[in-house]
Amino acid sequence: QVQLVESGGGLVQPGGSLRLSCAASGIPFSLYTVGWYRQAPGKQRELVATITITGNRNIADSVKGRVTISRDNAKNTVALQMNNLKPEDTAVYYCNVRLGVVEYGGKGTQVTVSS
Repeated sequence: QVQLVESGGGLVQPGGSLRLSCAASGIPFSLYTVGWYRQAPGKQRELVATITITGNRNIADSVKGRVTISRDNAKNTVALQMNNLKPEDTAVYYCNVRLGVVEYGGKGTQVTVSS
């Protein structure tokens, strides 16, 4: 059974930082492209960042320079470090793993940026 469990969300003031983490089980994690998507109320899901099995990163323009994505294949985890957070970063953040047409997502963790 595939499980993706996100953690690290919460309420943070503008300019603050959060580190999201996702722990995966039930898949050969090291073979998957992994990453994060987000969905704000009333908006479509959008990519935040992904990292391939070779370490290539794809970062959305909206967060470029403010986020870092990393993976630990030994621990089956992917992390998203977010700095200088803005109110427009408020969303539910979802962990995602993909191998070809096979894709799994987590239940999400809420990130709220507000003063």
